[in-house]
Amino acid sequence: MENAQFFKSIVDQDSAPVVICDLENTIIYMNPAAKERYKKHGDLTGKSLADCHNDSSNVKMREIIEWFKADKSHNRVYTFRNEKENKDVYMIALRDDSGKLIGYYEKHEYRTNESAEKYDLY
Repeated sequence: MENAQFFKSIVDQDSAPVVICDLENTIIYMNPAAKERYKKHGDLTGKSLADCHNDSSNVKMREIIEWFKADKSHNRVYTFRNEKENKDVYMIALRDDSGKLIGYYEKHEYRTNESAEKYDLY
């Protein structure tokens, strides 16, 4: 089994939306949680993330991409707080094995405490 299948499964099993984009802001992958969250917009794969944001956000995305490119240690930027959903949103750099920037993804981190019991299998 290829490593790519494991990595895809990790992203697909995440309950938070994951939207992966190339450096031209083209959406190249959405995990099932992202597809569910944005289903009212239809299938966004292959479309520009820039079309989903206002001009101010697009300027910020371009600035962040340039910041990611400037140094291999520039990999995570806090972009938004959603109080209603109790989550923070980040842009995360994606790099190839040499450290070259190849894209980015939007990461949602929910802050609500887990309500399930530990190790509850039933």
